[in-house]
Amino acid sequence: MPELPEVEVVRRGLAQWVAGREIAAAEVLHPRAVRRHVPGAEEFAARLKGRVLLSAERRGKYLWMPLSGAEEALMAHLGMSGQLLVVDPDSPLEKHLRLRLAFTDGGPELRFVDQRTFGHVMLTPMEGGVPAPISHIAPDPFEEAFDDDRFAAALRRKRTEVKRALLDQSLISGVGNIYADEALWLARLHWAHPTQSLTRPKIAELLAGVREVMAAALRQGGTSFDSLYVNVNGESGYFERSLEVYGRRDLPCSRCGSAIIRDAFMNRSSFSCPRCQRRPRQPATAPRRAT
Repeated sequence: MPELPEVEVVRRGLAQWVAGREIAAAEVLHPRAVRRHVPGAEEFAARLKGRVLLSAERRGKYLWMPLSGAEEALMAHLGMSGQLLVVDPDSPLEKHLRLRLAFTDGGPELRFVDQRTFGHVMLTPMEGGVPAPISHIAPDPFEEAFDDDRFAAALRRKRTEVKRALLDQSLISGVGNIYADEALWLARLHWAHPTQSLTRPKIAELLAGVREVMAAALRQGGTSFDSLYVNVNGESGYFERSLEVYGRRDLPCSRCGSAIIRDAFMNRSSFSCPRCQRRPRQPATAPRRAT
């Protein structure tokens, strides 16, 4: 699933190629793509016609484009395999094309392609500067609204494994499985380390790791393990080549040379170095010691 850097790469492409353009027509080719738009596909398409996509915004893994004429936005979540592509109107239709937007200027159109149909797009009112359905989601670590001290306090109260907390969108948005593993390696923290025992300096180090690894991924266009993730021009990212632990089971840690290990985690995988990231003795749910 695309994570914050991949979604940010797409957002930048939308800001460059789509923002400021008026929609001439919208065509829904598969109703599942707009399944969360209760009035249905026809109403969805009709409401988009003649509207201008004012900008391209993001919070965590969600994208949205505010629309002219009302406090409303076109919001997208890419799911497991969704792609927002900017292509020539005469280009052949993609096999898994779900939605296409044509523009009054006759230029490149916007297409939503989704092989596994877990992604979706919808029209939604705005609430507090973000789409209403995601108003409960915490800011991501690159937003001005993100408060490091507030995050640290909430993290220590959580009383869970640190990786599980990093994936909690109510605490911090945009951090997925890949970049959580990479940030934890940078901070020399095991994924099962209990949040209640983290010190403020260690949390600051972890946040620095989160920002460092995702900024590096952004510079390289994100992480592409297969053809499903691409930017708006259909190009893959190259950050996979820079990963330190994720997907590197049995390969040597670049810091100490130990073989990277894989653990089962929340129906997924978690990768770590057994020497640099020692497994904690204290379980995440253990009572906090009095000080």
